Amino acid sequence: MREWWKDGVIYQIYPRSFQDTTGTGVGDLKGIESRLDYLERLGIDAIWISPIFPSPMKDAGYDVSDYTGIDPTFGTLEDFESLTAAAHARGMKVLLDFVPSHTSDQHPWFQEARASKDSPKRDWYVWRDPGPDGGPPTNWISEFAGPAWTLDEATGQYYLHIFLTEQPSLNWRNPELRAAMYDVMRVWFDRGVDGFRVDAVENMAPDPEAGDNPPNPEWVESMGPARSHLGTNTKHLPVIFEIAREMRAVAEEYDPPRLLVGEAYGEIPQVMKYYGDALDAFQQPFNFLLIEAPWEAETLAGLIADYEAALPEGAWPNWVLGNHDRARIASRVGPAQARNAMLMLLTLRGTPTIYQGDELGMENVAIPPDRVQDPWEKNVPGQGLGRDPVRTPIAWEEAPFGGFSTVEPWLPMDLGAARIVARQEEDEASMLAFTRALLALRKETPALTRGSLEEVRAEGAVLRYTRRLGETRLEVALNTGTTPAEIDLAGALLVSTHPGAEAGGPLRPGEGRVTRAG
Repeated sequence: MREWWKDGVIYQIYPRSFQDTTGTGVGDLKGIESRLDYLERLGIDAIWISPIFPSPMKDAGYDVSDYTGIDPTFGTLEDFESLTAAAHARGMKVLLDFVPSHTSDQHPWFQEARASKDSPKRDWYVWRDPGPDGGPPTNWISEFAGPAWTLDEATGQYYLHIFLTEQPSLNWRNPELRAAMYDVMRVWFDRGVDGFRVDAVENMAPDPEAGDNPPNPEWVESMGPARSHLGTNTKHLPVIFEIAREMRAVAEEYDPPRLLVGEAYGEIPQVMKYYGDALDAFQQPFNFLLIEAPWEAETLAGLIADYEAALPEGAWPNWVLGNHDRARIASRVGPAQARNAMLMLLTLRGTPTIYQGDELGMENVAIPPDRVQDPWEKNVPGQGLGRDPVRTPIAWEEAPFGGFSTVEPWLPMDLGAARIVARQEEDEASMLAFTRALLALRKETPALTRGSLEEVRAEGAVLRYTRRLGETRLEVALNTGTTPAEIDLAGALLVSTHPGAEAGGPLRPGEGRVTRAG
């Protein structure tokens, strides 16, 4: 039986910004459930929900203090069970964020670990004596700037935190810790969760014994302090792939097996390792190649071809153009190319993931300094590293606070008429209508879900490729440029980014088309 995720489309929900039903200015689980009809009409197959576990919220829930509960900000376990049942009733799968590389410093495990060097859970985290100079054991830099080590004065040792000081790193070399985390996975699978997006897996098993990281010869200040050194001793270490296989074994205990999507930023050869030598690790290591790529046909064609060529035999590809950490695709490539980007995402071979709001063409929202929430921006102000601009609430209606909430939302929001869902619902030429049409075409056209990807190439500013299944041949062409492009694109027009387009004639700037050849 073919796995659902090979034909499916995943939709990422950032729960704080989806729908508020409690008047707090922050979205919640009941809010997600109240919008399931919207998602069903959109045509997606699974929702991935960013963290909803109990947390002090130092990093928007990625600092977990209880892996098996629900934070009151978002509701209750009963709310989650209701949401899961409602999603399943509509044929949608439910994926959660699993945050295995670190906990909150308020997690009972860490509270016990730091109580004494002799604590039974001491080795569940990464501790080291001070370096020869009395300072941190290594030169490692936190992802959010500053040393990746903090001195615990009570015990005289440093603990590791790849992210915030309040996010101590778990020690995945400890078998008891591994067993406890695999039990966490089982708790949610037993509750009906269909899989996990596994957070920050590249950082799961740093090796302090290997010492300092070397300097990055290509570093520039705009990359942020953490990139000033290479992750030689902190990222993508071999033990991680062993852990990924063990996680997969847990997922395979269930029928059908649960899906694991690994978040690992890296070069193509590094990412491919997360599939496992026998395709026994993550079914879907996230492919981020296009998320910051220059919007140029030649570059895009090269990246697509290189990724396809690198896939292990039998591995299933995936594509993503946006998420809660990266600039909105409409801001990155420009509104005029946003439809082309969606067309590419939904017609390449593999599983696409859509970030909430991209189906509306949402753009980054400017955040005044006094409204900043993201600790990255607070730690390194003024360098554009903050992620708040891509996490702003959806405007559902022409109402105060866009129908998202009855009070001021946790972040500013774009209330422009062009971005309001209700307005786009009424407009057959809207970005929302276009995305729905693309998703419907995927479901109706097996060549888009099961067909081969062939003849990936650039013809000037036009990106072209073919999807083929049996006798069916689809031609995809996207003009990434700013001037019309003459192309040979025969066949019946199935969809165009531009309403009223015809199969023949030049591609207008920002126009993409899919035709059925023959």
